[in-house]
Amino acid sequence: MTALTALTAAALLTGCSFEDSICSDGEYPVMTIGATGSACVPNDEQPPKGYVRYPEGKVPKHVDDKWDMYWRTHTLDTNGKIITVSEPD
Repeated sequence: MTALTALTAAALLTGCSFEDSICSDGEYPVMTIGATGSACVPNDEQPPKGYVRYPEGKVPKHVDDKWDMYWRTHTLDTNGKIITVSEPD
């Protein structure tokens, strides 16, 4: 058995999952104001113009996790209020 095969088998047997992270190490996710777009920003930088940090406790960590799914139909307005937007096509 090759090392890769053994690693894959171990992951499957132990219930480990390989979830895609929203951002890479050293980055945090930001969202567009008034729309459902997002980006990743280096930890030592502020969000670019037109973007804001996700509200505390509502930050997506992995693709298709609870908050990633939520923010596909919600965003923040210019006052920081959560609003519903139409579903993407």
